[in-house]
Amino acid sequence: MWREQDNSLVLSLRFKDFKNAFAFMREVAAVAEQQQHHPDWRNVYNRVELRLTTHDAGNTVTRKDWLLAEAIAHLPAIEMATAEDP
Repeated sequence: MWREQDNSLVLSLRFKDFKNAFAFMREVAAVAEQQQHHPDWRNVYNRVELRLTTHDAGNTVTRKDWLLAEAIAHLPAIEMATAEDP
């Protein structure tokens, strides 16, 4: 599901509609706040792309990124998504 690309962890998802995509984004926001580690993300209608990197570690992938990626992978709303290739 997650892939390493350009010193980041990247996840691209497609949802049924904007409502489901936004529900997922709300869940991600809550987890990101808990972990104090926030994704770069992009949303266009039913598609969401997340990019995780640790800026204060020179924009590299660190344990913080993997922990957030793991938490995101277990969010209930992710079940409504289909992973997309880049």
